[in-house]
Amino acid sequence: QVQLVESGGGLVQPGGSLRLSCAASETIFRSNVMGWFRQAPGKQREFVAGINSRGDTNYAVSVKGRFTVSRDNAKNTMYLQMNSLKPDDTAVYYCNIVPPWVAFWGRGTQVTVSS
Repeated sequence: QVQLVESGGGLVQPGGSLRLSCAASETIFRSNVMGWFRQAPGKQREFVAGINSRGDTNYAVSVKGRFTVSRDNAKNTMYLQMNSLKPDDTAVYYCNIVPPWVAFWGRGTQVTVSS
């Protein structure tokens, strides 16, 4: 049973923008802090941004000021607006609860930043 589905990735030039979406089941979305994570080739998966049901957010230092996480509780959807993208942002991006639950990892969405 798929409970978290990421979308919105793609190829973008350095300095460009992308908006990712995470559609979740209501059960997961309503009762948890939600977060974005990413995994670059050859690296461990890392936390990117998180948001609770009240809209309080926190970010990894590497993306603070460039990325914005938001959520639409009526649609059970979380978003990640990514601006001023850098080649180091290239990774597969995943959503999950915070802290992450192994069973909830989905396929992710690929973000590639390259000229």
